[in-house]
Order: sequence, then C-alpha cells, then structure tokens
Amino acid sequence: MNLANATSQALIFLDQNFETREEVFEFMTQKLYEQGKVSDLKSFLAAIYDREKISVTGFENGLAIPHGKSSAVLEASFAVVRLRKPLKDYPSLDPNNQVSLIFMLAIPESEAGSTHLDILAKLAGRLSDSAYLERFKNAGERAEIIALLDEKEEQSPSIEAEKGLILGITACAAGIAHTYMAAESITKTANQLGYKARIEKQGAKGIEDRITPKEVNEAVGIILAHDVSLKGMERFANIPKIDTTVAEPIKHPEEIINRLLKKAENFMPSSEQGEDFTEVDESAKSIKQQIKDSILTGISYIIPIIIAGGMISTVAVLITQLFGLQDLAAVEGSWLFLLKGLGGGLLGSLMIPVLSGYMAYSIADKPGLTPGFAGGLAAMTINSGFLGGMLAGLFAGFLMNWMKKNINANGVFSGFVTFWIYPVVGSLVVGVVMLFLIGKPVAALNDGLIGWLDTLQGSNALLLGAVLGAMVSFDLGGPVNKAAYAFCIAAMSNGNFIPYCTFASVKMVSAFSLSAACLLKKNLFTEQEREIGNQTWLLGLAGITEGAIPFAMGDPIRVIGSFIGGSIVTGAIVAYTGLGLNVPGAGIFSMFLLEGSYSGVTGALIWFGAAIIGAAISTILLIATRQQKLRKATVSE
Repeated sequence: MNLANATSQALIFLDQNFETREEVFEFMTQKLYEQGKVSDLKSFLAAIYDREKISVTGFENGLAIPHGKSSAVLEASFAVVRLRKPLKDYPSLDPNNQVSLIFMLAIPESEAGSTHLDILAKLAGRLSDSAYLERFKNAGERAEIIALLDEKEEQSPSIEAEKGLILGITACAAGIAHTYMAAESITKTANQLGYKARIEKQGAKGIEDRITPKEVNEAVGIILAHDVSLKGMERFANIPKIDTTVAEPIKHPEEIINRLLKKAENFMPSSEQGEDFTEVDESAKSIKQQIKDSILTGISYIIPIIIAGGMISTVAVLITQLFGLQDLAAVEGSWLFLLKGLGGGLLGSLMIPVLSGYMAYSIADKPGLTPGFAGGLAAMTINSGFLGGMLAGLFAGFLMNWMKKNINANGVFSGFVTFWIYPVVGSLVVGVVMLFLIGKPVAALNDGLIGWLDTLQGSNALLLGAVLGAMVSFDLGGPVNKAAYAFCIAAMSNGNFIPYCTFASVKMVSAFSLSAACLLKKNLFTEQEREIGNQTWLLGLAGITEGAIPFAMGDPIRVIGSFIGGSIVTGAIVAYTGLGLNVPGAGIFSMFLLEGSYSGVTGALIWFGAAIIGAAISTILLIATRQQKLRKATVSE
C-alpha cells in the first residue's frame, strides 16, 4: 500500500506564499480540479468548509489536514502545500499551532473499502509521527516528498500487555483524518504507559479492526472517541467506558487514558450498564438537514420497490398480451393473476409505508420504524399518497426522537419501554394524527394534484414538460434535478406516469449534445473537453447526466444554458404526446416500457426522437456559444 499512489508531483507545492486559510483552500481545490480528481470546484470546496464547521482540522507541529467528502470527488487523492510563512489564524487543536504544512484530502462520498481510501487512512495515521512530519518540512523538492510517501512504514515492536488491554473506537465525520490520528494517538500513548491497545476504526471504509468478544472480556476498559454515531455498542455494556469527541485523544491522550484507568478501579458492571455511552443524536443536526436526509433516505429505500413492482407488473402484462392470456389473468387465484398482484402490491401497498418508515428511521433510528410504517398505512387509508407518506414519516421521526429523550427507563423496564411504549404509543399517536387531523388536508391537496396532472393536455402539458426539462438539466443531478425527480416519483405513485417518462427522455439530452458538439467541431474544444465529450453519450444511454459536469464547470452559463434550451423542447414533446412510463427506467432501456396514446415502435420512436431533437438543439447552441466565446477572447487580445 503506497502513499504516493494517491497524489503526484503535480499536486505538491513547496514554499508557497498565502496569507489566509481561504486562499490555501481555493488554491488546492483548483489544483485537484485541474488534475481531474474533482469534478465540481464549488461543491468540493463547500464540502471542505462543511467539514471545518464540525471540528478543527489543524493539529500541532505546524500540520493541518483539511478534507472533504463529496460526490464531486472522482478519485480519492490528496494535495500538499508547504508555506514559507506559517498561518497563525488556522483553527487548530493546539491553540499555538502555526500551520505551515497542509495536506488536503479529497474523499469520494460513495466510495468505501478501496485501495485509495486505505492510503488516505494510512497517511493520516503516519502524519501523527512528529519525526516523519519534520522530514516533510525539510524536503528540498517535490521528488523528495514523493520519496517520503513511498517509504515503507517501520513496524512497531510488539507490545506485551504488561498492565492490561485498552480498547478504543474512533469515528469522525469524514471517516479519515481524525479517525486514524486518534487511533494512532491512543495506541502510542497506551504503549508508552505499558498497556496494549486495540482500536476499532469506524470510518469511510466501514468497520476496521473489529474488537472481538475475547478482547472485550480481557480489557481494562474502552475509549469511545467519536463525532458521529457508533455501531455495535451493546458489546461493551459490562466494561468501563469513556465517551468523548474524536479530537480529545489527539490533544490529550494520556489524560483520556488516565480517566479510563481511574474509572476502572471501582467499576461495577451491574450499576454501569448503559450509563455512560450515548450515541450522537440525530437531533443535533439542524431541522433542515434532518428533513433533507430523511427524504433522501426514504426515497433511496423505495426506488428498488418501485423498480421491482413495475418490472414484475410489466412482465405479467407482456405475458398476457403475447400469449393472449387475458382470461387467465382475470381469474382470481391463477398464477398470472397472482403475479400481477405481486407487482401491484409492491407499488400499491408497500411503497408508501416503506417511504414513511425509513424517513422516520433516518431521524429516530429503530424506534421510528414502526410508527413510520403505521403513518404510511394511515396515509394510504385516507388516500393522501406520496405527500401524506412523507409527512407521516417526518412526524413519526420527530415524535419518536422526543419520546426517546423524555420516556426512558433502566433495568427491567427498559425492554418494556423499547418494545411496548415506543411502538404502540408511537404508532397510535402517528396513526390518529394522520387519520383525523393533518392527514385529511394533505389528502385533499393530493387529490387536487392528481386532478391537475390528469387535466394536463395541450398547452398545459407543453408547459409542464418544458419546466421539467429545464429542471433536469439545470444542475445535472444537483438539488434542482433531484426536486424534479421527487415530483415525478410522486406523480407516478399517484398513477400519472407522464412526468417520469418526460424526465427519463430529457436525461439523455446533455450527454448526447456534448458528444455531438465535440465530434462536429473538434477545434472549438480543448483536448480534455473532447475526452469528456467522447464518453458522455454512453452515460446518456444509461440516463446519467452527471458526466457533463466537468465540461460545464469551465463555462457554466453558456454550457448549462445550451443544455436547458434543448431539454425544454424534449420535455415539451414527450409531455404533449402523453407518453407514460410506470417504471423508473434507465435511459434507452425505458423505451421498451412506454405506455399511453402511442404504443410499441411508434411510442419508442417519439420518445427517443424527442431526446435526439433536444440534443440537436443543444448541440447547435453549444457550438454557437463556444464560437462566440472564442471571438470575444480574440477581440480582447
């Protein structure tokens, strides 16, 4: 495992001059973008600052490790900056730290367990070694930095458990820097004090070095150093615990260990169970963030249900039509009737309760599941649909969070509260509120939405399609695109399949137009842009818009404007024709599942043709705007 694999000389900058932390961040982010490590400058820089808000990333000995976890990161990597003049105002664990050496880690949001993440984790751990860090400060050129990173780590001698075994779990928000530095700090200090240490890391790669039951039985106690919720805490109910932030063992490792040892002296398991450890509460997040996370969690759980239900129903319909089995399909209890019922049940009976249940789970963890499911069933009972299900999930989540804080018990009564009070009272309250109070107005709103969608014909349908088209290509998978997706899924759950059909067609426009423009007018685009453009058409076939993001970042107004121009036309055409899609399909494959006024080959040609027409318009706009840009640049020179 080689640290040099996650960077390059093009990402190492020695003896730089910067006055502020913000200047350094912008510079390093720009270099990561130029080297193709991140696709969106603003998004990744926002992730860096979001991480800074959680806890400081300056440490001691002049070191800082800012890091961001973002979907804009294309490959796990890091950049290095060494400053001539240290930054005195960089927030650090050591208040006197003057930062002169900065490692910026770029962490993919969805990547886990990869070799590159192993390398980033190893880097964070090794940088806690002051001697190793000093060699970076004294390196004369970039090649020496690469050589340092390329060095094999010296294996520490095996430590005998002379005084006992100290356990630990570390976990930080991004799951890399603080997680591994805290683990290294606890281990090193415990060894110096004559103890053996075993630290479990719950980071970006999941759970590493999992603590075994044998080690729990042998341990003096455990240090829980975390800024996020920890998993598997029931394992440590009968041993002493110190619960602290992940930064504390980095700043004061000996003090933390001594606190644990003192606690262990008079520890009584029977009186200690469940007393000290408290998981980081989801309610510590802002209300806005909890709602956003809840909605995204619920949608992520229902998408497989929608796809499975839609595909099973589609298969049943195809079998019925191909083999003329309409009579059999109508016979209650026949295999074809049951198959259709399975697909319909997934969509009609399961989708809304699962949406509500997992939205509540996102806010309140397991206690939210049953009341959330109950709220979803209540929403279905009064026909409040997707909107009612979302409202039920949010209400159940916040209610159960309140109950967890205000209704609890220890000992024999804890099981009664967990398995009776929470699910029964929670489900009853959520169900009653949904059925008799807030659910009915939402049901009326839902009925109004369904009625409005059903009346969309002619100019109204054109307008809806145009708006959806613009939203899909406005930010290429960002919040506006996601809002359009949520609306289309809601419409689908209410039986109107036109919006999602429109959404699926428009998703191909930006990718197709980019490839076409680079093919037709190669001289207008850079080599890097052509490389991106030559590949996006394949992503477009799969319905993926994000492939165009790197291209758009260089000239967002002209490029995004061009995408929107063609997308509006595509959306208007598909919505106007009344084509529907009852399965969240992927790109080109959706054309085989269309329904509506035009069926079969005709419908497929209209649907795909609309995407081609929109892509052609966007291609013309891309070429025209790029020529305009080049002319202006020439004149200015």
